[in-house]
Amino acid sequence: LVQLVESGGGSVQAGGSLRLSCAASGFTIGWRCVGWFRRAPGKEREGIASIYTRNGVTSYADSVKGRFTVSQDNAKNTLYLQINSLKPEDTAMYYCAADTYGRYRDCPGVGITAWNTWGQGTQVTVSS
Repeated sequence: LVQLVESGGGSVQAGGSLRLSCAASGFTIGWRCVGWFRRAPGKEREGIASIYTRNGVTSYADSVKGRFTVSQDNAKNTLYLQINSLKPEDTAMYYCAADTYGRYRDCPGVGITAWNTWGQGTQVTVSS
């Protein structure tokens, strides 16, 4: 069973940090485009970070660049998102996602068009 399970969300004050984790099962995160998107209430989903795990090339949305860092641990088959300097506008459900078919040889932008599988999400709430 192909599955992505996120964890690490929570409620923090503005300026705080969180580390989100995404455990993959049923496939390996290596050699494919994986990443994170978020959806705030009443808004469209926003691709925020991607990484092509073969070469580690990353891409970020302008809204998070310099504050968020995506990384991988192939041995643990886990993806991470370090989020720093949180702002109230970062409040959203955060999802990890993957191109589980391995159709792409890099990540198109922040990857959202490449992903066919995602998890249930983890909530991040930032108070001012």
